[in-house]
Amino acid sequence: MTTTVIGGIALTLFVGVLFAAAARRIRQPAVVGEIAAGICLGPSLLGLFPGDLPEKFFPAEARAHLGMVAQVGLILFMFVIGWEFDATSFSGRRKSTGIIWLSSIACPLALGMGLAALIYGTYGTVNGKEVGTFEFTLYLGVAMSITAFPVLARIVADQGLQFSRAGALSLALAAADDVLAWCMLALVVALVTASGTGAFITMLLWSLVYVAGMLWVVKPVLHKLTDRMAGSALQYVMVIAACGAFGSAWITSEIGIHAIFGAFFFGLVMPRDRRLMQSAFGPTEKASKLLLPLFFVVTGLSVDLTTITGNGLLVMLAVIVVACLGKLGGVAIPAKLTGMNWRDATVLGLLMNTRGLTELVILNVGLQLGLLTVELFSAMVIMALVTTAMAAPLLTMLLAKENERAHEELLQSQPVIRITTSSPK
Repeated sequence: MTTTVIGGIALTLFVGVLFAAAARRIRQPAVVGEIAAGICLGPSLLGLFPGDLPEKFFPAEARAHLGMVAQVGLILFMFVIGWEFDATSFSGRRKSTGIIWLSSIACPLALGMGLAALIYGTYGTVNGKEVGTFEFTLYLGVAMSITAFPVLARIVADQGLQFSRAGALSLALAAADDVLAWCMLALVVALVTASGTGAFITMLLWSLVYVAGMLWVVKPVLHKLTDRMAGSALQYVMVIAACGAFGSAWITSEIGIHAIFGAFFFGLVMPRDRRLMQSAFGPTEKASKLLLPLFFVVTGLSVDLTTITGNGLLVMLAVIVVACLGKLGGVAIPAKLTGMNWRDATVLGLLMNTRGLTELVILNVGLQLGLLTVELFSAMVIMALVTTAMAAPLLTMLLAKENERAHEELLQSQPVIRITTSSPK
């Protein structure tokens, strides 16, 4: 089994890098290729060939081991996301971003919950167990509300928008969106996993104790350690950070609100010291990226597009439409109403509509909790892929038209100089 797992890791990394390179060739984020690789290695494509190849390469016993390695990469990824979050990005923009931020969460949340209420009769029973109506609708609303901050940051850089108003605002909004979405997801997890009202209240109390301890004990201690670190001691920063991330993930898992929240929150309380970032942030981010293709394959093995029926196809289209309307409309319209022109408002909406890896994390949580059937899970994964893949080409077209228009206006504004020649008398 050890040999099988090692071979599965090798195959996963190889196929992942091929698909990521292909995605970059067509000017897509690498995560689009990696998600596609995970789906193709599962029953949706590889399973169509004779011999049950997904079971041969990734047998059920090996998947548990692959899942454990994938969780290591996922915890490191969530820690990096938390560490990368910069609250100062809101300075000077609080008034102008407040309405847009509220709308960017409220619109997709409301539309997602509305869609969930409509399809609850079909997808409200998972593996023979009925899911609570409130838990199901709230979860689907949260899943629609997410924005993939890392993917968005990459698209902003690729499009050269990091110094534009829309680009800078999208990064701030996405970071705030994700923090609130994680909090709401933690509530859903607590509601699902708690066995009764008393257990739920106990879980919330322990969660408050955890948050207070992280803010008032762990954060000051980390800052004091940072101030005293110098020279050779900095080489241990990455190990200390990883210990903290895994330890925090273990605590939140024991509380009952999932390990990813602990890793993310430990990243939030980590000092933003330049020396620490240079010593530990880059290597930790690279380690997470190395292991994340395993997470995509584990996700892809759970996606089975062959299970989608005619009704399921309509639901998948509805999921994609609702997701786009919620984020695009929920961001672009209030952005226009608060003073942005339509071009910048549309750019902002397209950026906020990217979901990518962060969406897959939330979907996997829902699958583990028994909130999603395989059919609905597959439809939601396709939605994450489509909303992420559509951003780059639409932004390229929009910005190209804008540049053409600006060039034409510049030419029209230039004075016309007529040169005449006359023959000498």
